[in-house]
Amino acid sequence: MLVRLFSFVFLLIGAACGSATERIEFSGQTMGTTYNIVVTQQVGDLTPEALQTTVEARLEAVNASYSNWDPQSEVSRFNSRESLDPVVISSGFRDMLRMAETVHEASDGKFDLTLRPVIELWGFGPSGRVTQQPEQDAIDRAMSEVGQNTAILLSADGGKLRKTVPGASIDLAAIAKGYGIDQIAAELAGLGVEGFMVEIGGDLYVSGQTDRDSPWRIGIERPDAGLQGVQQVIEFSDLGMATSGDYRNYFEEDGIRYSHIIDASTGRPITHRTASVTVLAGSAALADAWATALLALGVDAGLSIAEEEELAALFIVREENTSASDFKLVSSSHFERLQAAQED
Repeated sequence: MLVRLFSFVFLLIGAACGSATERIEFSGQTMGTTYNIVVTQQVGDLTPEALQTTVEARLEAVNASYSNWDPQSEVSRFNSRESLDPVVISSGFRDMLRMAETVHEASDGKFDLTLRPVIELWGFGPSGRVTQQPEQDAIDRAMSEVGQNTAILLSADGGKLRKTVPGASIDLAAIAKGYGIDQIAAELAGLGVEGFMVEIGGDLYVSGQTDRDSPWRIGIERPDAGLQGVQQVIEFSDLGMATSGDYRNYFEEDGIRYSHIIDASTGRPITHRTASVTVLAGSAALADAWATALLALGVDAGLSIAEEEELAALFIVREENTSASDFKLVSSSHFERLQAAQED
């Protein structure tokens, strides 16, 4: 569940049309993937180069603190400890953990930041790939170190974190990218920018209007590993968006595909027919976490929770008894209301 291959292609349809005299665009590498920034107005006296330097400095700080791929990051240092003594953590780490706890509880435990030992076992973590499923005994051992509210404990004030089992570890992949997006969005808003898009590895936050004075139109990728294309185009603004899918990061054994999306209740990859979930939320971090949680749940349980939590969610589901490239769309009522509001 917690490790995703962040290579979903979100075509920024509305943002890419025409030219604009005040439009600023730049891109680069971060968090093991790419980022793209579009600003639809001049930013005071800042040159595009100065703005990019400001953005990259913030991204570097987020990556240095919360990347599981950096052995010197804050989260990696915590994971490498075997001591059960509490450690002081940063405010950003605390905020992500608190958000994760909320999504964990609301998703019946399907969102769990402590699944890292299981993710590694299945070959979807920094340790490298595997080509066959692990033995059940190995899964059971890994699951003994998992538990969002049992294997790790956050202090009442959120300032300290401790393990209850030495092998517990945290994977922030399903929330840190969204957190980084939100940090850049806050940076741009602080500079007085009203119209912008911040995208990292397919997840994003958009604000205001495009340089054509129109809503942002975002294309959601068709969840087909063999073909890249747009499944659905949506319009929105002042919201974060994230998509989680099962179709890019997997391995096959004896004709069975094992996805990187792990069911926290079994320690095994999901087996349902939901191929991807897109969530719109007030922050990219929240959209990031919920997209992962709802995909782990699948469309039946996920849609029910989306309605309870008033989440704007779009499920793309493989049709039964048809080819793997036939899909149906299922959306929550809140998602439908948001899109209807854009059409009015």
